[in-house]
Amino acid sequence: MTEIKITVDGESESELSPDASQASGADGAGGDGTSASSSGALAPDEGAAAPSTGPGGHTADRQGASEDEAVEIEGELDELIRTAKQRDDYLALAQRTQADFENYRKRVARDAAAARDRGVGSLAKELLPALDNLDRALEAAAEDDPLLQGVRLVRAELKAALARAGIESFCPLGEPFDPSVHEAVATAEQPPGGRPSGTVVEVYQDGYRLGEGILRPARVVVAA
Repeated sequence: MTEIKITVDGESESELSPDASQASGADGAGGDGTSASSSGALAPDEGAAAPSTGPGGHTADRQGASEDEAVEIEGELDELIRTAKQRDDYLALAQRTQADFENYRKRVARDAAAARDRGVGSLAKELLPALDNLDRALEAAAEDDPLLQGVRLVRAELKAALARAGIESFCPLGEPFDPSVHEAVATAEQPPGGRPSGTVVEVYQDGYRLGEGILRPARVVVAA
């Protein structure tokens, strides 16, 4: 066995030569095979780096997962906000459409009623002169005239037909004169204690109205 001496800072240290190292290794292997084998098996495991399983690694994983969940929740909230806005827009559009349709329906109903009233009024104005002639015939006829009852029936049927169409006659006798519904054809002086001035004292011809409108004003005599 060769011995090599190395002097470092005045101290002497002995070191075996490679041959001696090989011989020593051979002796160790022959003398205690189990120990050598165990040392050789443990060496790679001791030198390998163990995976990081400390608390710090778990915290980093949890933080990453939390950030992903936060991003996902934020995206879902944005989607809900967009959906709610679309719902509100559609609701407002539906309400406006319903309001427009309701206004249109009311306008059509008003126009139809006005057209109906115009048609009825136009027909009534054509029939009123005939009704006036029947009234004059009744006033001039004698009570024993055999045609009197027939004329009365015709007049009654005609007035009933006008009433069914919404046309009514009015006689303003004794009422204050109103130029919007009365037509003054004359004035009459009243004796002391008579009707007040401006009162209708005689009706020459009944008036007719259709709803709130006047088809024909009543022709009257007004107290002076």
